[in-house]
Amino acid sequence: MRRFGGGLLLGGIALALVPGSAWAATVPVVPAVTVSVGSPSSPTQMATGLEILLALTVLSLAPAVLLLMTSFTRIVVVLGFARTALGSQQLPPTQVLVGLALFLTAFVMAPTISKVYASAWQPYQAGTLTLPQALAAARTPVEDFMLRQTRTSDLALFTSLQARQDGAPPRAGTGAASEPPLQVAVPAFVISELRTAFEMGFVLFIPFVIIDLVVASTLMAMGMVMLPPMLVSLPFKILLFVLVDGWSLLVQSLVLSFH
Repeated sequence: MRRFGGGLLLGGIALALVPGSAWAATVPVVPAVTVSVGSPSSPTQMATGLEILLALTVLSLAPAVLLLMTSFTRIVVVLGFARTALGSQQLPPTQVLVGLALFLTAFVMAPTISKVYASAWQPYQAGTLTLPQALAAARTPVEDFMLRQTRTSDLALFTSLQARQDGAPPRAGTGAASEPPLQVAVPAFVISELRTAFEMGFVLFIPFVIIDLVVASTLMAMGMVMLPPMLVSLPFKILLFVLVDGWSLLVQSLVLSFH
């Protein structure tokens, strides 16, 4: 113990005797970063600054775009229904379900993203399209995807609401517009996705409700009224879900529902 204490004392004295220049030589030099705002010296710099500001605005709206203009809404709602139908409380965790929904969204939206990349991003990078033209070109594949999944009745509803808001009398007997604006297409697409997700959730609930009814009736017939039926039915529901390969069937149904 005395030798250990003596070693610590000698080490401290040696560190104290090291000159400050030696310490300064070992410290890595971090480059300084400065941000300044000044007036542009040319119209090109002004346009570049506006493009950067627009890009930051688009990035801030990216979560809303992901939620409202892609397949994410339907997928995450159906996955939530699956967890509720199983009755497994917080298993799988919400983070796992959201992560799975994100990757399934990327899988479903891959053809649309490829069209946007080929028709908008590549020409814009090559300089053949301006920024407004690139945005218009990118809008077309996304709108085509949304309109394929949107019910005509939902689209007609928001078209008539838009006409009333603009002060124009709604035209009776007319369907949805061929190219509706985004303020009409997006909410119509969202409520169509929610309706489809709830329909899939209803079908998903049926076998698990039957198991709950059978277990509750059996326990009541045996006089075991103090035993919670959910506690007994949960293993049977998990077993049924595993035996039928439930996650694969669920993911397959979700992906195929967009085709």
